[in-house]
Amino acid sequence: MLQTAEDIRLLNERITYSAGFIDKIHNELGKVIVGQNHMIERLLIGLLSNGHILLEGVPGLAKTLSIRSLAQTINAKFSRIQFTPDLLPMDLLGTHIFDDIKKEFIFKKGPLFCNILLADEINRASPKVQSALLECMAENQITMGEITYKLSDLFFTIATQNPVEMEGTYPLPAAQLDRFFIKIIFGYVDEETELGIYKDYLGINNNLLTLQQVLGIHEILFLQQQCENVFVHEEIIKAVRNIVWATRKNPDIVLAASTRSGIIFLKCLKAYALVNGRTYVIEDDIKNLSQPVLHHRLIYRNKEAKAGALNNIVLAEMDRLSKLKIN
Repeated sequence: MLQTAEDIRLLNERITYSAGFIDKIHNELGKVIVGQNHMIERLLIGLLSNGHILLEGVPGLAKTLSIRSLAQTINAKFSRIQFTPDLLPMDLLGTHIFDDIKKEFIFKKGPLFCNILLADEINRASPKVQSALLECMAENQITMGEITYKLSDLFFTIATQNPVEMEGTYPLPAAQLDRFFIKIIFGYVDEETELGIYKDYLGINNNLLTLQQVLGIHEILFLQQQCENVFVHEEIIKAVRNIVWATRKNPDIVLAASTRSGIIFLKCLKAYALVNGRTYVIEDDIKNLSQPVLHHRLIYRNKEAKAGALNNIVLAEMDRLSKLKIN
């Protein structure tokens, strides 16, 4: 849909206003999350696109610290669940207990009734427990028996997992992986940054204790609304469609991208533009986000296909877009 000059003016004003909020939270997180600006950007994309994030990395890389820091900068209810093999679904959802005064069973809500959820080491729990998250992540509600409880408008799940090759882990099923908007591979920082961390680890810990709550729920919901106002050219939308369809035709991909994958891709592209202070999506955004948004949703025929199939699809579509010169 074409935008009028007035539409563009109003959108620019809103994006400028939104950029102030984003800068506040980005700067506050930078006090604790050192040398991981790329990861902070991905966290903000997941939050502003009203999605969920899967964070993977070996132990000891500050995955949990990063999420705690993000939660601490937002004035919202935060819950952390440490997933273990003996965890039960009721430990997440809640359970009915008998009230001696009322002489009836009442529902005691579990830790899933929150705004920001840290599902720590999610793949150490059984698939039955993992599945307890499906409804709340997909539909923003929890059903217990015949009663459905609506969750808050802001419900943001960040799950961490150890690499699936590690002992004592359960691979997440495809249906659950599809609920995560973005998968972030948490890697090592560079040598110089790591040296700086060693020299100032006490200062970084102190910064964690003094992190300020710079945004509230209403500001986050406002930013999520502004994401939907970001302009996406029709050719960009076609590019997303083409990439999704190409995964279905590629012989190296056994399980292809769904329609929901394409919608999530568009939402993340809008959030990426907003985080970078733009009112519109550009071609390079597709290249930058295709792997974190789509790669974990696909099942490949073999390791060789996993390494290059999606990348080849995206490169072919980027070549098509470059010839159109839409930006």
